[in-house]
Amino acid sequence: MAKKVVATLKKEGGVTYVKVIRAVKSPKTGAYTFREEMVPTTSVQEALRK
Repeated sequence: MAKKVVATLKKEGGVTYVKVIRAVKSPKTGAYTFREEMVPTTSVQEALRK
């Protein structure tokens, strides 16, 4: 299944995506967790501002 999804993301004329990984601090424990998102390349800066 993953190979098919990757193949459709690389189509010509399609939207290219970037994986954004952020470290988020838990207010309860203080530990950091990592949150991953697939974001279009045009809105990477907007996703990082959140």
